Amino acid sequence: MKTRLLGGIVALVLAIVGTLLLVSYVQGSEARAQEGLKPVDVLVVQKQVPQGADLEVIKAATKLTSLPADSVPSGALKSLDGLNGKVAAVELIPGEALLGARLADPATLSAPGSVAVPDGMQEISVQLDAQRVVGGRIAAGDTVGIIVLLDKGGAKDSPDIESGQQVFHKVLVTSVQRSLPKSTGTTTTDPAEQANTQLPTGQMIVTFARNDTDSSKIALAAQFGTLWLTKEPSTTIEGAPFVAKKSELYR
Repeated sequence: MKTRLLGGIVALVLAIVGTLLLVSYVQGSEARAQEGLKPVDVLVVQKQVPQGADLEVIKAATKLTSLPADSVPSGALKSLDGLNGKVAAVELIPGEALLGARLADPATLSAPGSVAVPDGMQEISVQLDAQRVVGGRIAAGDTVGIIVLLDKGGAKDSPDIESGQQVFHKVLVTSVQRSLPKSTGTTTTDPAEQANTQLPTGQMIVTFARNDTDSSKIALAAQFGTLWLTKEPSTTIEGAPFVAKKSELYR
């Protein structure tokens, strides 16, 4: 009899403890849920904003909106104070919370089809036939070698003869502008194959990133000589400087 009574008491105590734990857990869950639902004011994009748009455009396209705390991504902005001069680093889509990472300095943005200019360098462009640009298969971000051919004055020991030399190695190409291809009425399912095999039309303008001294040399060579480009990735082995002379071509 005592054993049954003791067992009943233990069972009752366990039931009470279990009930208390369950109530505590439920209350904690409700508190956590309420915490997650607690509204937070953030800027939300109301209409589409193009990449590069300035802060005034961004201000006009965003609105301070209350959202549940657990739905607000990390880095969401509550205001645009202190962000003067920033622009949209990417296209902003209606309905998204405005993130600080989506704003940037204009200087860090590159135009479509180009790459950023490294710090301390400047850009210079030359106009070349496709055959001098590896058949037109040079793109922004590639590195190239620049060969200069001169009728006279290139070789110090023989200033009156034709000469040529690869003057620069691994020069960064920041952009390539080319004529639009003429429509042939046919299409290809592989754009990469089309770009690799289609004959470029007209001349191409290739822009390099270089320091001021090298930019002057490139301008001089383009004005008074002829430039040829080689596609020269970072793995290319550079040989000793060599001056090619017409009279010594077959030696």
